Order: sequence, then C-alpha cells, then structure tokens
Amino acid sequence: MADPYQNNVYHQGGGDPYGTYGEGGDQEGYGYQGESYPQEEDAASDATEGHDDEDQMYEGEYQGIPHPDEVKAAQRAARAKARQAQAGATELEELAEQYEDIMEDCGHGRFQWSLFIVLGLALMADGVECFVVGFVLPSAEKDMCLSNGEKGMLGLIVFLGMMVGAFIWGGMADKLGRRKCLIWALTINCVFAFLSSFAQGYGFFLFFRLISGIGIGGSVPIVYSYFSEFLQMDKRGEHLSWLCMFWMVGGIYASFTAWGIIPHYGWGFSMGTEFQFHSWRVFVLVCALPAITSLVGLMFMPESPRFLLENAKHDEAWMILKNVHDTNWRAKGQPEKVFQVTHIKAPKTQEDEFIEIQSATGTAMQRWAVRTLTLCKLVLKNVASLLGPELRLSTMFMAIIWFTMAFSYYGLGVWFPDMIKYLQQEEYESKVKVFHRERVERFHFNFSLENQIHREGEYINDKFINIQMKSVKFENSLFEDCYFEDIESTETIFENCTIRSTVFYNTDLYEERFIDCRLENTTFLHNKKGCHLDIDEENDVLIYLVSFLGSLAVLPGNIISALFMEKIGRVKIIGLSMLISAGCTFFLFLSFSQAAIIAWQCLFCGVSVAAWNGIEVITVELYPASKRATAFGVLNALCKLAAILGTSIFASFVGVTKVVPILLSCTALVCGGLVALKLPETREKILQ
Repeated sequence: MADPYQNNVYHQGGGDPYGTYGEGGDQEGYGYQGESYPQEEDAASDATEGHDDEDQMYEGEYQGIPHPDEVKAAQRAARAKARQAQAGATELEELAEQYEDIMEDCGHGRFQWSLFIVLGLALMADGVECFVVGFVLPSAEKDMCLSNGEKGMLGLIVFLGMMVGAFIWGGMADKLGRRKCLIWALTINCVFAFLSSFAQGYGFFLFFRLISGIGIGGSVPIVYSYFSEFLQMDKRGEHLSWLCMFWMVGGIYASFTAWGIIPHYGWGFSMGTEFQFHSWRVFVLVCALPAITSLVGLMFMPESPRFLLENAKHDEAWMILKNVHDTNWRAKGQPEKVFQVTHIKAPKTQEDEFIEIQSATGTAMQRWAVRTLTLCKLVLKNVASLLGPELRLSTMFMAIIWFTMAFSYYGLGVWFPDMIKYLQQEEYESKVKVFHRERVERFHFNFSLENQIHREGEYINDKFINIQMKSVKFENSLFEDCYFEDIESTETIFENCTIRSTVFYNTDLYEERFIDCRLENTTFLHNKKGCHLDIDEENDVLIYLVSFLGSLAVLPGNIISALFMEKIGRVKIIGLSMLISAGCTFFLFLSFSQAAIIAWQCLFCGVSVAAWNGIEVITVELYPASKRATAFGVLNALCKLAAILGTSIFASFVGVTKVVPILLSCTALVCGGLVALKLPETREKILQ
C-alpha cells in the first residue's frame, strides 16, 4: 500500500496546500524540509508507548476502510483548501491552522502524559482546597473558640480568595505566560497553606487561608488553557475530560487524609499553653502536598508554545515543539523521525512593542511601575474585549451556564451534609433523657452526663469531679454548696438556675453558660483558657464519609463523559447533564432518611460532573489563545461567586424547609441546561 505522505513535502511558496499563507506570495508560511513521515496511528492506544505500528499490516486495508493516516491527510487537505478560498484570513487564523498541523505531526504521547500528571496534581490541589476548611472546622472552632459568625466567614473566605485568584491569574496568564503564572500561583498557595497550619489566632488563620485561596484560584483557568495548547483537535475533548478527574481525586485524597489524621488528637505537639499544634494542623500541612508536587514537576515543563507564538517568540516556540515531537516519537520507538518545521508565522503585536519600549527607559523602580501599570491596563482591556461584538453572546451564555451550575452544585454540596447532620441531631434529641424535680444530696458525680435535661432539680452539697458534660441542660434548678472540678463540656448550659456557695475549679463553664441565673457567693478558680478539643467526640466522621462517597460517585460520570465527549459533542453533554441533574434534585422531595439523601447526592454528583467536563472543555475552545485564560479566569471567578451565594442561601434553610433549596437548584439547572443548547458546537473546531 502506498504511503499517503510519501509525496507530501512541505515547503514555502509554490502551489502546495501547506505552503504560503495569506494573499501575498511574499508572506512566509511554515516549511518542512526533507521527507515527511507518517503520523501516529490513531487506532492504537496511546498507552502502548514504544510499539512500532508500522511493522503490522493495517487490518482494514483489504476491507475498503480508509487508513487513519489517510483520513488525517484528507482533513488537512480540506483545511488547506478552505484556507486558500478564504482570501481575508488573518495572521492569527493562519497561525491556528499551522499550529494544529504541527501538533498532529508531534503526536500524542509521553510528553502529553507527563504534562497531564503535573497539571492534574495542580487541579487536585484546587479540589483539596475546597474541602480543607470544611474538614478542619469542627476541630478548629474549639481550638480557636470560634463563634458561629466566625465559622461562617472561615467557610466562605476560601471561595472569596479563589474568586479573586481566578480573575487575577487568568488575566496575567495571557500576558506573562501559563507556566510562569501557574508556578507563582502554586508557590503562594504552598507558602500560605504552610503558615496557616501554624497560625494560633483566628485573624492570622483567616488571612493566610485567604491568600492561599488566591494562589490556588489560578490553577483551574491556567491548567485547562495550558494543557489544551499541547493537544490536537481530535484528542482535545477526551483528554481535557480525563484531566477533570484529578479534581475528584483531590476530594478523595482530602477525605481519606482527614479521616486518618484529624481524629488522632495526639498527632501534634505543644509549647506551653500559647502554642498548640493539634492533628487538624497536621492535616492542613498534608493537604499542601499535591500543590508542592505539581510545583516541582512544573520546573521540568516548558511554556506553552502557542502562547509564545502569540507573543512573537518564534525561536522559543520552535524549540519546545521540536522537543515535544522528539520526546513522543522516541517513546514510540521511532527516534529516526525528524521534526520538519523550519518556520512558523509569529505575528507581532503592538502590546508587546509597547512593553519593550517602556522596559528600556528610566530607573529599575520606574520600569517596574510602568510594567505593572501596563500589565493591569492590558489585562483589563482583555477582560473588556470578552464583551466585544465577536464574543459578547458566547460570554453571556457561558456566564449563565457557569453561574447556574456552580450555584446548584456548591449549594447542594453544603446542603447535603448539613441536612444529614440535622437529621442526626433530630434523632439524637429524640432520645434525650428528662429528669424532673430530682433532689440529689451529698452525691459524688464521677460519670459523664450526656443528652440530658434536668428541670426544677435541687443539688445540695454535691461534687462534680473530672467528668464530661455533653448536651446537658439545667433549667430552674438549685445548686447549693456544690463543687465542680475538671469539667469539660459541650453544648451545656444553665438556665434560670440559682447557684449558691458553689466553687468552679478548672472548668470550662464560663459565665456565658449561665443564662438568667442568680449567682450568690459563687467562685470561679483557674478556669480553662481557650477552647478544648473533645477527644471522645466522633470528629464528624460522617463529613468525611459523605465527601468521600460524593467524590467517588463522580468516577462513572467522568469516564462516560470523557469517552463520549468527541462522539456526542460538548453542547449535548452539558445540556443533557444539567437537565438530568435538575431531575435528581427534584426527587429530593421524596427523601426522608439519611440513606436516601446520600444516595441522591451520589447520583447528582455523578451526573453533574459530565456537565462540568463539557463546560470546561467548551470554555477553552470558544475563546482565542490571547483571551483564553482571561475568559476562563473571569468565568471561574463568577463560578466562585455563585458558590458563595449558593452555600450561604442553602445553608440558611437547613432545618427550616427543603422546598426552597430544591426549587432554587432545579430552576437554576434547567435554565442553564436550556441556555447550553444554544451554544455553538466546538468539537471539530481548531483551537484559535
């Protein structure tokens, strides 16, 4: 069988379809020299590196089935013909066509899989960041004596930081480079995550988590833009979907490590009474490992050549593309394949020239100020261009889809575990023991009290020594000549009680625990400072379990969406997944038990991940390279804003009604799904 590429020699000028681009014959395209070698076999698995496919007979040769290389050659010829017919093609459009052809020649192999792992770890770090505060909050609230308002702020501060980070790093990645900005973002995340684990006060811990969130907020918009620019068109949707799986792995990693570390209170150390390093702080440190690992891996990865070409850095881009080509073909056992590209059109932009002019004038401080000001102006100009005539409709549609999906997903993500905890609390309260008008005199309480209500009781000359009180309430009771020592309490209060001649020694029963009580000749000695950690408490194991099941349920949806992303298309996957997710939320009306809510949560997470995959893939493909990370950053920032609103609104209805959260999420998903069906399909679109 004749080699379809045998006579396809790339050169500049002439009548070859891959020759000169544009109208004028004096414009340079990108050239190939020497013999061209066949492209990789698409029918073979990319995982079988080192296997020489050319030694095998193509199975469909005698069945009239076109060889994959022939199909690819025909696609190239069709694109070249369309390019010649399009007399008004711009330099950037020509560059997009050239770049796609080069990426096809480079193939998909070892280099892409290495980058896949490194960027996947960065995405995993983003997933971990979303779970960290939720897991440590039950322990941190006691360690730092947090009020309900402070707990709520701590839960939202991460999303606030990620929202700011997504906007900043997304815009900067289009001007300074994907790799450079991702390295800085992950570095900030690692440093401030480390500092937050040692912060003893609430203010410092809040500030460090905010800056850590700003750092990790850049991972999502940069990772997808970065990885997509190393993928050829027919593999882009599938492999970007596989990349999404790392976010699920982040949730599983956080759940497992929290389950294995936080309950072990002894895994820490203390330096006096002012510095405590408990197990939850060890967990915060461990959660930084994915970001650290990704940061190390990025040191060995190159910048996106597409970004370099957009910024007129032809030589650097050529060297990187050559390295990608050689790495892949050596791994496939064909080191003799030579990178044939001799020239790539790299348009010069006015923005780059402006920065170059300014960087050659003034002092170092003046140059820094001018560069910073110029960068801010360029980023804001890029953001404003998303609402220009060409992109306005796409941006509005994507904003609606991102917002509605995030509002429902993150809102229900908080509502599910909170609702389960509420049902557990109801069951717990239903088993409360009530003691009415009991009289206890000269008795030594040396056993713990739990889930009890004591009304109108009288306690005369009694001793409460070295015990724990959990969910205990004393109402309208009398304590006279009593002695309390070494008491640890949780949700324990005294209401309308009379306390006479009583001593509280080394207890955590502060004055706020005594509501409308009369304290007569009562003494508080050596009260415990700070808040204690309840060692015997279950440490909210249910939180870990629910998060783990929700993350694990994503796996089937992730696999299915990745396999069918190219076959079904992005638009249909987004629309159908959001509408099915809306149906899942509607059936929550029929859920009256913890098991039912967990089951529907798993189903919702499994279906909604397909929508997320499609949203992230189509966001990359709708925008040109010069605006890709900026658009992704703006939309991801909008996503985090929706997350803040969703978690706040949905959490406020727990224990009140489930009608409002269900109707809100269902309505949002239906609206988003219908809007998604209006988007243009991008699966066969060259990355602009």
